[in-house]
Amino acid sequence: MIANERDIRHTGAIEGARRMMTAARTAPKGKGLDIVEIALIDGDDKERVAVVMEELAEEKGMKFFLRDAANLRQAECAVIIGTHSAPLGLDCGHCGYPKCAVKPDGVPCAINSVDVGIALGSACATAADLRLDTRVMFSAGLAAERLDLLPGCRQVYAILVSASSKNPFFDRKSPQPQS
Repeated sequence: MIANERDIRHTGAIEGARRMMTAARTAPKGKGLDIVEIALIDGDDKERVAVVMEELAEEKGMKFFLRDAANLRQAECAVIIGTHSAPLGLDCGHCGYPKCAVKPDGVPCAINSVDVGIALGSACATAADLRLDTRVMFSAGLAAERLDLLPGCRQVYAILVSASSKNPFFDRKSPQPQS
C-alpha cells in the first residue's frame, strides 16, 4: 500500500488537533477546578464560524476579521477553547475588584482567563511538537462564542491548524477595500 501525504494530510491534521485537545484538557487549572471546554471544528461548522466572522467585521468595523475568516477557510480545522464563568472565591483582586462577591456579572474572573491561556499554550506547544502550523485567533473564538459552539462558555479562542507546505497564517494580507 502507498499512502501519499497529500491524500492523508487532513486526517493527520485532525489527529494532531485531537492531541492538542488532550494537552489543553490536562493543562493545570486554578484550584483544580476544570471549567474549560474544548472542541474541534471542521467542515460545515468551520464555514459557519467564517461566515459569522465576516458579519462581525461589518458589525464591529474590524476589517481584519475578513482576513481571519479567509485564514480559517485555509485551515484544516480549528480547536476552540473557552471557559465557564466561575469565580474561585480567592478574593485575589486580579479582576480589578477587591472581592469576588462585588465583581459585577460579565467581568471575567482573572483565574478563569489564565486557565484558558494555559490551555491554549499547552495545545499550541503540542501542535509545535507535531510540526503543525497554528494561529490563535480571538476573532474566530468570538464567532464560535456567538454561535454557542461551547454552550455557556465565555472567553472562547480558536487555534487554527494547518499542515501545508507554507504556513498560511504567517504572511497574511490585510483585506483590500472593495470598489
